[in-house]
Amino acid sequence: MTSESAILFGQFLRSPAATGAVAPSSRRLSEAVCVPVPERGDPVVVELGPGTGPFTAEIQRRLGGRGRHLAVEINSRLAGRLAARYPGVELMVDDAARLPELLAGRGVAAADVIVSGLPWAAFPPAHQAGLLRAVVASLGPGGAFTTFSYVHARALPAALRFRRGLCRAFEEVVAGRTVWRNLPPAFVYHARRPRR
Repeated sequence: MTSESAILFGQFLRSPAATGAVAPSSRRLSEAVCVPVPERGDPVVVELGPGTGPFTAEIQRRLGGRGRHLAVEINSRLAGRLAARYPGVELMVDDAARLPELLAGRGVAAADVIVSGLPWAAFPPAHQAGLLRAVVASLGPGGAFTTFSYVHARALPAALRFRRGLCRAFEEVVAGRTVWRNLPPAFVYHARRPRR
């Protein structure tokens, strides 16, 4: 077990609902989730729940020093490690439900892309809905939002509730192909054009 895997597993054991994952996301899942990050221009990319940083690495690779990359991580231990590894990321140790206020505090009117590693199916209904409202309020009109779900959780009531919430919050929601080379296997939701 790598040190990143051991740290994430330890954090999962301490707080399964907040951590949500037993292992870091794979490179393949990271690539699939980060598809909407533009490889040109100066976009504002926000990452929710970066954990040990697999999506962070892919976002940084795609940005190549352009634009802004902001991240919100509620776990201070994971945030500390992430800040040390990726000093170019504007990291905020806070609750993603406060995203509109956090961005305003950094002088950001709206994000072009929001990438989420949050465990949506682990959240109670009110928290899930509040987080989704924060995402919609923080995106520009043509903004894109991506997140993922584990295949085994697809039929759980919380996962179905999240899917319905996504469809209400965005004009377009597409589920990508299953990424089998992830532990556990997962698929990506691509959502565009938030409804106001």
